[in-house]
Amino acid sequence: MSDSPLARTVAALQPRARTELAELVAFRSVADPEQFPRSECEAAAGWIVEALRADGFQDVALLDTPDGTQSVYGFLPGPEGAPTVLLYAHYDVQPPLDEAAWDSPPFTLTERDGRWYGRGAADCKGGVILHLTALRALREHGGVPVNVKVIVEGSEEQGTGGLERYAEAHPELLTADTIVIGDAGNFRVGLPTATATLRGMTLVRVSVDTLAGNLHSGQFGGAAPDALAALIRILDSLRAEDGSTTVDGLAADAAWEGLQYPEEEFRKDAKVLDGVGLIGGGTIADRLWARPAATVLGIDCPPVVGATPSVQAGARALVSLRVPPGTDAAEATRLLTAHLENAAPWGARVAVEHVGQGQAFRADTGSPAYASMAAALREAYDGEEMQIAGMGGSIPLCNTLASLYPETEILLIGLSEPDAQIHAVNESVSPEELERLSLAEALFLQRYAAERS
Repeated sequence: MSDSPLARTVAALQPRARTELAELVAFRSVADPEQFPRSECEAAAGWIVEALRADGFQDVALLDTPDGTQSVYGFLPGPEGAPTVLLYAHYDVQPPLDEAAWDSPPFTLTERDGRWYGRGAADCKGGVILHLTALRALREHGGVPVNVKVIVEGSEEQGTGGLERYAEAHPELLTADTIVIGDAGNFRVGLPTATATLRGMTLVRVSVDTLAGNLHSGQFGGAAPDALAALIRILDSLRAEDGSTTVDGLAADAAWEGLQYPEEEFRKDAKVLDGVGLIGGGTIADRLWARPAATVLGIDCPPVVGATPSVQAGARALVSLRVPPGTDAAEATRLLTAHLENAAPWGARVAVEHVGQGQAFRADTGSPAYASMAAALREAYDGEEMQIAGMGGSIPLCNTLASLYPETEILLIGLSEPDAQIHAVNESVSPEELERLSLAEALFLQRYAAERS
């Protein structure tokens, strides 16, 4: 990494970054009160409020968004006439899944094998620390050269759209010349990457009912319609023989032009077991970044332990559908709903509940801000050129911001490279990536300010 004075300052700030990330990871801030107390999210938001105030931010506020969660906003004034940059991250996290499966407690930041482990360490509490570290380093080297707005979302992982609706109702709040979204990631550790596209997402809960109540499988099985079996049939209809997603009326043949993802690297990153094949057709990049993907996230049915010999009267599942740029998420939701309803066997009663939705996003990678970011990443990564990739995940706010501010440049960087294992057991962040990206963001703000002056 560069040995410039700014780089040395960023390096000197890393112990503080680790301490603060540990404090932030300790909050069990899953934005679902059915799983964790709302107070955990409120405490995480309060921590960010205090951090911004301590760093000289003005107008720091907790925003009560329409989905019942809170986002944190702050403004740091720069020199007169300077451009404004909005920095984004989110403090809510995915549930830890099976806490016993973690090699260390999920809400205790733990160093192991050169990485820091903990839920949210990369996605996206690490993004909060990245922004703070970059700004702190700049203050020690002549000051922050731009006006800075920070927005830290409280329900990004739930996809419930609170911040999107708040922004639409208060469009003046997040106006900026450039927006840096700190919730993406490098293609792999050490390879600086800007994310050009995000798939959109729709989330639905499908319920199947066939009987007034459970029945003895010996007395009624074979003729009584089984709701769990019906649900399995419905869910299986979402995939072709090769595993490709098939939703009636939804295009699934687009191709990705750009950085490719070698199959052997993907198998290693995804930890695919020996002898197990991949699903879908086309290149890996096609499947991840340019085509829809349906995933069954959970099924409500009796667990194996304690199950009784019964024909099930009802069952339900949570289904996610990722959709590529060019596909309207609302239309995808309509098509998915119709597909699930039409796939029901035996006249089973099907109800589809819309849970969440976010539009896909495509960035203008030819904009001046991207040139500034490319130069900043090149310096921070010892001459490595910035790569352009897609991301299969969704950040619903991106498309809202692009619609509200069509002239604003939007860049996506972050800490969620493959080894981070975000959303999975043993999520972690690379301290080296945190240091390099903090430096890159500081360099970017310097370059962007100079080019806009």
